Amino acid sequence: MIVERTDFIAVPVTDIQRSKRFYGETLGLPSVGDGGGWPEFQLGENVSLYLIDPTNIGQTFQGPHTAHIALRVPGVDDARRELESRGVEFDRETLDTGVCHMAFFKDPDGNQLMLHRRYAPRD
Repeated sequence: MIVERTDFIAVPVTDIQRSKRFYGETLGLPSVGDGGGWPEFQLGENVSLYLIDPTNIGQTFQGPHTAHIALRVPGVDDARRELESRGVEFDRETLDTGVCHMAFFKDPDGNQLMLHRRYAPRD
């Protein structure tokens, strides 16, 4: 099997309109479609994020995601200050691992997100 790329990440939500405002307005992600009630936001060059209300496909909400979606930003501190000014609450202080900076927060449904920037070169 050859995987060419990741096309999208599906994020389970309970309120599509609230989540569209959070991802589009609060996070400032560009909207690239809303076909059939499946809002899609662009994450960088080749991955998009779909908001999925599981009840629209006969399932129940079993979220939130507990593994963080890492959003690469030019500077974690600047991005964090911008989001805090828009009301986003972070889970703790920014983490410096010695390789990268990470700041953890959640969307309105509790899905785990992180601002991320690697500053150390890869081996």
